[in-house]
Amino acid sequence: MSRFMQYVIFACLGACLLLSGCAIPTETVDTSYDKGKAVMGLDYRDFENAASDMVESMLSSGAVNKPDGGRYVMVISRITNDTMQRIDTDQLVKKIRVELLRSGKVVTTTAVGLDGPEDQMVMAARDLRHSDEFDQSRGTVKGQLIKPELSLSGKIIQRNNRIDKRRQQVDYYFQMTMTDIATGLAWWEDEKPIVKRGSSKSVSW
Repeated sequence: MSRFMQYVIFACLGACLLLSGCAIPTETVDTSYDKGKAVMGLDYRDFENAASDMVESMLSSGAVNKPDGGRYVMVISRITNDTMQRIDTDQLVKKIRVELLRSGKVVTTTAVGLDGPEDQMVMAARDLRHSDEFDQSRGTVKGQLIKPELSLSGKIIQRNNRIDKRRQQVDYYFQMTMTDIATGLAWWEDEKPIVKRGSSKSVSW
């Protein structure tokens, strides 16, 4: 092997060792005690805070206090993402649903949705009613599904504002509305703003 090839090999090995030594180690974050730096975009802490504030507002308003003490059946309508980020709005909705379910005042139906059932098996299982391969005494019967009484819709908005040449402000607005399906009246509405200021070089998408 020529000296040139040996030099190339040693140089490559040295570069690999240098890069591995400078690599940032991976760590698991305990979200209960995370004191990490804030980011200009939306992170899990923003979704948790927005969801908690929305549920607290909803519960304190009395809008989900059913007169007979039972639980309202809620369906998830459209949650629009009007930000510069690729947000899965289910991240926000899921946290709201979980907290409402824990409150004992609201249960969410997965048999209805704007784009079809959230859980397609709810309707698919009903196609088995006429199959001889299944015990029909254990199957679903007509009239068991419960229609939703409340609908939850919302929007996440982003507005970028330059403070000066070095700093920027990004405003996020979490807007939610709960509508009584029977009357079409909005029983509850709220808006949660999240404002972030930082370097104008920071990206928010």
